Amino acid sequence: MRGEVAAVPRGWVVAFYGSTIGKKIVMAATGVILVGFVTGHALGNLLVFSGPAALNRYGELLKSSVVILWIVRVTLLAAVVLHAHSALSLTRLAQQARPSRYAKHATQASTFSSRTLRVGGVVLLAFIIFHLLHLTTGTVHPAFSPTDVYGNVLVAFSIPAVTVFYLVAMLALGLHLHHGIWSAFQTLGLNHPHLERFRRALATVMAVGVSLGFSLIVLAIAFQLVG
Repeated sequence: MRGEVAAVPRGWVVAFYGSTIGKKIVMAATGVILVGFVTGHALGNLLVFSGPAALNRYGELLKSSVVILWIVRVTLLAAVVLHAHSALSLTRLAQQARPSRYAKHATQASTFSSRTLRVGGVVLLAFIIFHLLHLTTGTVHPAFSPTDVYGNVLVAFSIPAVTVFYLVAMLALGLHLHHGIWSAFQTLGLNHPHLERFRRALATVMAVGVSLGFSLIVLAIAFQLVG
């Protein structure tokens, strides 16, 4: 009896995620989580302009509770995996359902941010892996210190190739956010005509604000405006 009861929610979850609308809702919901994270992360990293003490205190604050830190890490990892998997699954379903003769029409009807969404997603996935190895674990960082966040970023963005890669990734992030935030409203049923201008404005402001915030940090260090 217990086994039958346990099988009901598991079957419901599998059926829900197996549907197209289920994947879209999961992608939108995980997208909201990730947008919240990158926004907060950008605001925190802007403390680099306040000097080493402020940024290092921010780094210490993030690590002050091991339990909370790991809850956040696991949540973000799950969000990234589900977001990427649902996006890939929806892409495959769209390719299977759309006849090739409509390819030209679909391209004309789409926006630049939507057309670059898949390529941008791949760039962002590569960036996330590199970023974790670079400024979180320090595995690929030339002079990583677990306590000196400020020093880590100064060294990191003194390398031209790293700076360029980060800037390309931030461009991809901006385009991804622009389309993702706008489409999330529609997926979650918040696409009333009266909200159209608001969601477009929000998508633009968030996309530009977050990507520009990160980019300013990289450029300021690369051109030795801070440090």
